Amino acid sequence: MTTVDLSVLRLAPGPVDLTTIDPGSRPGFDGDKAAGKAALAEIGAELADLQERLFAEGRTSSTGRRVLLVLQGMDTSGKGGTVRKVIGLLDPQGIRIASFGSPTAEEQAHDFLWRIRPQVPPAGRIGVFDRSHYEDVLIARVRGFAPPDEIERRYDAIREFESELVDSGTTVVKVFLHISADVQRERLLERLDDPRKHWKFSPADVDDRALWPDYRAAYEIALERTDAAHAPWYVVPAESKWYRNLAVAEILRTHLRSLELRWPSAGFDPAEQRARLLREEPVA
Repeated sequence: MTTVDLSVLRLAPGPVDLTTIDPGSRPGFDGDKAAGKAALAEIGAELADLQERLFAEGRTSSTGRRVLLVLQGMDTSGKGGTVRKVIGLLDPQGIRIASFGSPTAEEQAHDFLWRIRPQVPPAGRIGVFDRSHYEDVLIARVRGFAPPDEIERRYDAIREFESELVDSGTTVVKVFLHISADVQRERLLERLDDPRKHWKFSPADVDDRALWPDYRAAYEIALERTDAAHAPWYVVPAESKWYRNLAVAEILRTHLRSLELRWPSAGFDPAEQRARLLREEPVA
C-alpha cells in the first residue's frame, strides 16, 4: 500500500526555519488525491483495529498505556478537519478530545499546566489536544501575556511534563500543521463568504495576521526547544487537506504499531464457557 514516508516529516535536529518547508508540498508521497484517499481508507481499517486493541488492554491490564496526539497550527490550518477526517475513523468511546482556549480566571491563578493535566487520556484511550499546552508559549510569547523569563521556564516545564507522561505509559506525538499566510487569508475569506461558518470567524484572526512573522518565530522556537525522541514533532504541510489527513493518519498508525499491541488473554477457559452455552436448555 502506498503511504507517507514519515522520515521527511520528522523535525530535523538543530535550528528550525519554517520558511524552508513548502506548506503546499506533499513530501514522502508519490500518489495523487485519489490514491491518497484510498490509502487513508486502508489506514483507517488498521487504525480501528489498533485502537480496539489499545482499548481492550486498558480495560484488562495495568500497563497504563495510552496515546496523546497534539495538534498545533495557525488558525485555519486544519486542526478540526484533521480530527473529523482522521480521528473520526475511530470508535469515539476510545477517544478523548480536549481543546484549550483562553484561560479562565481560575486557570490563570494556577500554573499553566494545571488545566492540562486532567485532560490527559486515561489508560487505553487515544487523546487529542486540538490546541494544547503549547498555546502558553505561542500566544503568550507573541502577545506578551507572560514575561520572557516565565516563557523560558515554560519550555523546560513542557519538556518535563511530556517526559513524565512518557514515563507513565503515554505515547506522545506532536504535529504542526503548516500553512502559508496567503492560504490562511483564502480560508478566512471563505468563512466570511459562508454564513454557516461565521461562527468560526473572529476579528482577532485578522489582527493576528499582522503578527504572522512573530507567530512563525514563536513556533520555530517552541518546536526546537521541545522536540525529543520520546515526544517527537512532525511538520505536516497542510494546504492539501487530503495529504494532511493521510500524513497524520500514518503518523498515528506508526506510533500505535510501535506499541506491538496484542489482544488480552482471557481470564477464563473459553472452551469451558462455550460448552456451558451449548448445554443450556432452550429459552422459552
